Formats: sequence, structure tokens, C-alpha cells
Amino acid sequence: MAGRIRSDDIAAVRERARIEEIVGAHVTLKAAGVGSMKGLCPFHDERTPSFHVRPQVGLWHCFGCGEGGDVISFVQKIDHLSFTEAVEHLAGRVGVQLRYEDGGNARPGMEPGRRQRLLEAHRVAAEFYVEQLESPEASVAREFLAERGFDRAATEPFGVGYAPKGWESLSRHLRGRGFTEAELVTSGLASKGNRGAYDRFRGRLVWPIRDTTGDVVGFGARRLYEEDQGPKYLNTPETPLYRKAQVLYGIDLAKREIARRKQVVVVEGYTDVMAMHLAGVPTAIATCGTAFGAEHVRVVRRLLGDGVGGASGVMLSSGAAVGGEVIFTFDGDEAGQKAALRAFNEDQRFASQTFVAVESSGMDPCDLRQQRGDAAVRELVAAREPLFEFAIRSVLRQVDLGTAEGRVAGLRTAAPVVARIRDHALRGEYARELAGWLGMDEVSVRQAVQRAGREDGRPQERRTGPEDRGEPAPPPQQQRPRSDDPVVRLEREVLVAVLQLPQHALAAGFDDLGADTFAVPAHRAVHDAIRAAGGVAAYGALVEELTARGAGTSAPAQAVAQWAESVRESAGPVAGMVTELAVAPLPEDRPEAIGPWARGVLLALVRLGLNRQIGEMKARLQRTEPDDPSYQTTFAELIALEQRRRALQGE
Repeated sequence: MAGRIRSDDIAAVRERARIEEIVGAHVTLKAAGVGSMKGLCPFHDERTPSFHVRPQVGLWHCFGCGEGGDVISFVQKIDHLSFTEAVEHLAGRVGVQLRYEDGGNARPGMEPGRRQRLLEAHRVAAEFYVEQLESPEASVAREFLAERGFDRAATEPFGVGYAPKGWESLSRHLRGRGFTEAELVTSGLASKGNRGAYDRFRGRLVWPIRDTTGDVVGFGARRLYEEDQGPKYLNTPETPLYRKAQVLYGIDLAKREIARRKQVVVVEGYTDVMAMHLAGVPTAIATCGTAFGAEHVRVVRRLLGDGVGGASGVMLSSGAAVGGEVIFTFDGDEAGQKAALRAFNEDQRFASQTFVAVESSGMDPCDLRQQRGDAAVRELVAAREPLFEFAIRSVLRQVDLGTAEGRVAGLRTAAPVVARIRDHALRGEYARELAGWLGMDEVSVRQAVQRAGREDGRPQERRTGPEDRGEPAPPPQQQRPRSDDPVVRLEREVLVAVLQLPQHALAAGFDDLGADTFAVPAHRAVHDAIRAAGGVAAYGALVEELTARGAGTSAPAQAVAQWAESVRESAGPVAGMVTELAVAPLPEDRPEAIGPWARGVLLALVRLGLNRQIGEMKARLQRTEPDDPSYQTTFAELIALEQRRRALQGE
């Protein structure tokens, strides 16, 4: 069918796009045994890393939520793209020229590489804005930056630019570079009017907003002229590239330091991010025209590797936090205080410690740096206080604790705040602290917190199965086998060894196993998929073919990835289980022990099958009369099986 990307080009993209690099742009990955890496799942909230990547087979799987796949499916899910869009995106990154069957387009009515086209338009626009910052018209923009302590060298890493006043300055430039009006409107760089498209940003200071990979996906623009009747800050609208609930300004510059320091500082504006970075706090980021929400939490937690134990808001006597830390920095005015309290509701999503840093005189980080210098900005961050404590004290400041009525009002106001703390140990500790701040009996305060929790009435989270949701149970081959059965465990380990280490399975004679070797239906279905893909012999043939084509020492690794993908394609409804088994951590973390382990479990399964066959043969002999012609045949088969079992035991 016209418009489909050729399968060999898809295979080339899958081979060249290193899954650990693509995933690593979104998730902080750490070594997790031989050939395995793990981190926090980007697709569901978790505190303990259960998201695994195995570069050798080019697959990923989360053992928490069950999601998994290859590098293409990861990009599809993380960036909300179709399969074709994900392939085109990766092809642009790794330099694969895609070809479409019959020379057709990727999708009817749409050019191939739509996402790449939009990204390229943003890249060209960002360069245009930077160039315009040097123009005579942009003097007011340069003055604005200089007044806030930002010279040319300071703005360069952030790509700050200027949008000219003209209605079509950028649009003409982009059309001259071959972009269509439809692309300009779709990208959010232009708006549609009665007379055609016109620039969205005009006469404004412009900041490019980049994703974690460094691609420009949108812009934020500040008003400079009094005659501009628009909002003070104007951002890119929702587009296929830009989703304000997910983007974080400065994340591209901060991500490495966030992962290294296990710290993220959330500020309110673009200039605040710049001030923080220039003052020596390179972990600062900001939201773009929206409150810090659940999707932002997810992005930050992935970079923090936020699976470290410990309760939120815990500081050591040295001033350091246990594990990672998230610091919300807000203005000291009433709006900033309210913003900090809103952050309290998001804190529960972090395993890292969460703090608030509020400048007492009301200055934001940019003003603070300008008036008091870089050291004052660093001191603001160092003087952070636990978010829970800040939230409780904030509500207590609204009442007069010098009177009995004020203290009761304070208890009634603060008890629900304490009750919302999910960590049971912390909730009890803050109830004790609250009693001290109020000067009231601790037992009474604890009872008030308990009542507030009951009145809140939020249901406890629990996992539900298909039956709980009124859905039919999955067929037997898709149901998860019990892990406490030794036979189930052995069969699983064998399939893990085969899919990850097919060279050892080839040597152990795995392809000689019968179709009924596996007792568990799901495992039997995976075995059927392996056989449909040509067995492990197909892996051996791939190694020979790649070696002949000059792959050299990389031939085995390339063959494993290609062979595993062919098994997944043959797996049908159990493709997810194939992915899971191909990514599962190995029980051995010593490279020299991997081979013996793989051969050991494979031989153990063969012996198990032989024992089963021997038992069936003996039972058949007991039911057969000695003078029956079939008796001698069965007896001979039993002797052969016994000899094979003894030979295996001697290995």
C-alpha cells in the first residue's frame, strides 16, 4: 500500500537508534546486572525502579505496569506519536533516509516526516530570533536583559532572541526556507487571519523552550512595548510538539546536573531560571504558563531517579537531604505563598525530599541576584525548609495563636493538612510538631488529624484486575503464571536464557525440545513463537550472514536484537511476554557466570522433560503385558531415555 515505510528502512532505524540513548534522554538509567539497565518508569508513578532496558536485544519493559517494547514503541508512547511519526523522528536522529512504498506519502494528505518538519521550523525560527536580537530595533530588548544582569554571554546558552514588530517577519523568513503556511500555523509560529498567516510573536523578547533532547518545541515571549495590548507573557499554543502540561523550561540544560546532584529547583519564570544557572544553581527549571502538575512531576522524577527510600521533607543535621530533593522557589508575596501551598498537593508524588525556598522580602531569584549577587541566590536555596512544615506553618499564620479561639481555629485548619500526608510515620511526627506549635495536648491533636483524615474520605489506592473492572479475563496463554511453582520458575528462566543468550541455547540443543516441553500455556505460546521464528538456529544463521557482510565482532549482538524482534513478531498475543522475558534481569551479575547459568537451566529443563517421559514410559510398561509386541519397543525407548538422562547428569 502506498505510503508505508519500507520494512528494511524500519529495521535500519531500529538497529541504529541506540535504545539506551533514546530512553536515557527521558529516564536516568543505572546498571542493573550484566547487560541490563533500570530506572523509574516514565509511564506510571512508582518509587522503586522497575523499568528495565536491555540494549543488547534493543527492548525495554516495566515490571510494574507491564508496558514494554522496542525503541520505536518507546518514542511512540513517550512523545504520543503514531508508529510512522516515531520512525520518522528516529530516522532523522540517526541519519536513515526513509523510502516509502510506491513513492507514496507517509499518510494521506500529509508530507512524510511531519514532526521533523515542525522541529526544523522551530530550529530555523530560534536562529532567526537570535540574529534579530542584534538588530537596531532590538535595543529595548537588550536593555531589558542588561537591566537584569544578563549580557550577551549570559543569554547565549539559553538561546534568547527577539521577535521583530513586523506582522510577517518570521513567516516570510520561513517561507523563504521552504516551509508552507499550513506548517507555520500547525507549529504555532504563526496564527491564521483573514488575510493569511501572521507571526504569533511580534515585538517581544523570546525564549526557546526545548524538550529533554534539546529540540526546540515552542517559545515563550515577554511584552516589551506599552502599545502591546497582549498578555505580559505569551507562549506557544498547544501543538503536536508543544504540550504545556509536560514541557519544562531549562530542562535541556539542567537534566545532567539534576541526575548528578539528585536535586531540582522549580522557579516561576524564564529569567529566574537564567539567574539560578548563572548564580551556580544549574538544576533550576520552570513551567511554561501553567502550574507545576502531575505530568511535570513525572518528567522530574524520571531524571531524579526518584526511587530512593526515605520520607519526604527529611533533612540531616548537616543541611543535606536524604536521597534526592525537589525545591520549589516562589516569590514571597501572597501569590507565591499560594503557589507553594498548591505544590504541597503534588509533593505526595515524590519519593525525594520536597522543600520550599521563599525569599522573605518578596524578591524573585532574578531580582535577588541583581540586587544581592550570586551568593544570595545560592543561600536562598540552601535555606530551604521542608514543604510539609511550610504548608502547616502557613495556615497557622492566618490565626492568632495567642488566644484559645485562635489555637482551636489553627487546629481545625492545620489538621486536614497533616492528614493529607501519605507517609504514615511523617504524618504522626508532624502531628506531634503541630501540638507543640499550638501549645496543645498531643493526644487531642492526633485525634483531630485522624478525624480530618476520615472526613476527607479519599479511597485508598488498590490494584484491580480485569474482573474488578468488569472485563473478561485474558486467555490462558496471556495469563501471568504463578512464580512460586518451581516448574514455572524453571520454564521462565529457560525462556529468559534463550531470548537473551541464544548462543548458549543453540549449544544446549534447545531446538530439539518438543512442542509439549513447556507445561505452562503462556510459556508454551512463547516457545511456539520461537519455533515459528526458526528457533535458535535462525539466530545462528543471522550471525553467519552478518559476519559475511562484514559486521565483524558486532555480528552476535546485532543478530540477538534482530532475532528477538522476529520472535516478537511471531508471538501474537504473547508479544508482551516475549518482551518481558527478553528484558528480565538475569540472576547472575558476573559475566563469567552467565554462560554456565544459561546452560544449567537449559539442561535442567531437558532433564525435567526426560523425567516426565521416563515416568510415562514406566507407567505404560506397567499397563502392558510382557508378551505384548509393543512391550519390547516401549522398553527399548525407556532404556534410551535413561541413557540420555545419565549422559546429561554426567555433563
